Amino acid sequence: MCLAIPMKIKKIKGNFAFVETGRLIRKINIAMLPSARIGDYVIVHAGFAIQRLDSRAAEETLEALNEIY
Repeated sequence: MCLAIPMKIKKIKGNFAFVETGRLIRKINIAMLPSARIGDYVIVHAGFAIQRLDSRAAEETLEALNEIY
């Protein structure tokens, strides 16, 4: 089973971005989403941003994950 997490882009440097969810900050590859911008939510899987996500959907998903954990 795979799990992809919504994370918010905080900083972009070339094909990489620093993303955050809660207190977790990670460096990910955003080459598959060249239109990604600071402030966007992206779905992160295995260190790659694989899809942009609107803020409402991201917050709902994060809320559901928090309920599980």
